[in-house]
Amino acid sequence: MIKQSLPVLCVLAISLPSLAEEPRDFLDRYRLEARQADPAFTGFDGQWGHQFFVTPYGQDWSCSSCHTDNPAATGTHAVTRKSIQPLAPAANPGRFRNVAKVEKWFKRNCLDVLKRACTPEEKGDVLTYLLSVGK
Repeated sequence: MIKQSLPVLCVLAISLPSLAEEPRDFLDRYRLEARQADPAFTGFDGQWGHQFFVTPYGQDWSCSSCHTDNPAATGTHAVTRKSIQPLAPAANPGRFRNVAKVEKWFKRNCLDVLKRACTPEEKGDVLTYLLSVGK
């Protein structure tokens, strides 16, 4: 019976990171991914996350180009001019609650701003910063 249950338990354990429903669950996920990528990883840095958020890259875009320098405020997409709800979880409790949405937007926005995917460490640094906004 135990041998038959083991594969099911393994699948459940592997899928647990995808069940993140709280912003801090994403930090745990990115911490694990960062350690896998770099065993010397020591932790996220909210100050670096802030710097990353406001620094223009490539086409002179930064995260703050659309999300404003204050991620607790409503932003506006730089191209479409569509309104963007606040990014900081303290100002918008719906942020960082759904794995599919979080990964979709990190992928899209990192490609727009950096022309590449963000690393787990970059995601964790930015999220650490965002969690500090509005406190």
